[in-house]
Amino acid sequence: MNLRQILADIHALEEDMLIFEWKYGIRSETLYAAYVSGEEPEDDRWVLDFGEWASVYRTWLARQAEYRNEVQRLQRQQSRTPSLAGLVRVAV
Repeated sequence: MNLRQILADIHALEEDMLIFEWKYGIRSETLYAAYVSGEEPEDDRWVLDFGEWASVYRTWLARQAEYRNEVQRLQRQQSRTPSLAGLVRVAV
């Protein structure tokens, strides 16, 4: 994936997370911490949402890491002074 594709994926995942956050009134990081520690939802109707939400958040974390790695890779390819303008030129 190139930088623009990774960023588009991050934004789409963030939109999904926002829907869950508004619905349940907690941040994704809070849900994920409870989910990976094995906490069970109080309401059986939440189980599918929480599983999907945790999956979206896990993918978002992976894309964030991919983004950072791709930025670092692109900056290494630039001249001796990597710049924001250089990154923008590559992404456009």
